[in-house]
Amino acid sequence: MPVRTFRGFAGLTLRADALGSPDDPSVLLVHDGCQTRKSWTAAADALVRAGRYVINLDLRGHGESERPSDKRYEFESFVEDLRAVLGQLASRPVIVAAPLGGWAATVALGENSTPLASGLILVDAPPVIDADFARDFKAGLKRVAEENPPVDWDPAVVDAFDTPNVFPRLASAAPHVRVPTLFVRGGRSDQTTPESVQEFIRLFPNAESIEIDDAGHFVAYERSDLFNAVLLDFLERKNPRAAPEYTAGSELRILRDAMGCFTTGITIVTASSADGRPIGLTANSFTSVSLDPPLVLACIARSAGSLPDLQAAAHFGINILHIGQQPLSNLFASRVPDRFSQVDWEPGQHGVPLLTKSLASIECARHAIYDGGDHIILVGRVDRARYDSRRDPLLYFGGKYRRLHLG
Repeated sequence: MPVRTFRGFAGLTLRADALGSPDDPSVLLVHDGCQTRKSWTAAADALVRAGRYVINLDLRGHGESERPSDKRYEFESFVEDLRAVLGQLASRPVIVAAPLGGWAATVALGENSTPLASGLILVDAPPVIDADFARDFKAGLKRVAEENPPVDWDPAVVDAFDTPNVFPRLASAAPHVRVPTLFVRGGRSDQTTPESVQEFIRLFPNAESIEIDDAGHFVAYERSDLFNAVLLDFLERKNPRAAPEYTAGSELRILRDAMGCFTTGITIVTASSADGRPIGLTANSFTSVSLDPPLVLACIARSAGSLPDLQAAAHFGINILHIGQQPLSNLFASRVPDRFSQVDWEPGQHGVPLLTKSLASIECARHAIYDGGDHIILVGRVDRARYDSRRDPLLYFGGKYRRLHLG
């Protein structure tokens, strides 16, 4: 069976089974504390047969993953391990996780500014645990380790894991988990109640729950048949194997999402109206056309209120934004009437208003205007360009602002 090695938090080696074809949509399986990836055997097999690429991970100190010499098993180390693994995958997976893995996944996704996964399935992961229950549960695990040595997980996990620190972070992170989320509860679970689950999933922006009646806390393998059916149904609804496809006359949102797969920068196109007023709007359809002669183009929506002034202007500016200028992008995409009163700007050599401190400012003479369907294509000949090499660009991908990550 192929095994993948990952570099975890502080350089720790983590190991996982890699099953199926890497070209298929990926699923990351993350087990509970004091278990190993073997607990997902039935689910992993069902996922591969359904055409999914499965990464079945051993957490630090469990199974074949490395046991840290410093016994670092606090909750934060599991969160950072998971972030590291997600950063090493070629695509964003759906995460399927039992309690410890589910807690770490919720925090890793909710506290990260960029998307790390495409979905999250929490398997009877308690949103809170009573202190007495936690104490008794830890005592039981210690007895297991003492009475049945050697276990395939490090007994130091039990004492080092800081359970009280988990739940405040869960409640704080959950509202920021934007991916589709499913909570699967065993109907006979002794660690969750229907009420606690409903209260928890209400924290997520896009969550649902399902209860499997004839199962307890270990629902994934107590009733693997029902659990796998629920798992595959959720994946096909929220993360289908077949890629969405646009054809003429079908849903325009699909076409828009396809176009959104191309990462762009963000610009503000500026000019002066006939009466000398500065005008401007946010645009991400911008590209260099030619270096000799130096030509650029921007696409402006026909619905833009400043379109007539832009079409009439002999000169215009392209202001490329850096990561600190997201508020400017929002401002110039709004209907605020006097936007230039809220920003620092200066006139260019032909009087074109240029936003100061932008990543780059490009001053252009109008070269040509073309019909572009619901947009016009504005082509400019570059007269002057300035840029700041110390800053990074503000990016736009998949309908959201992004920032450049250098690996």
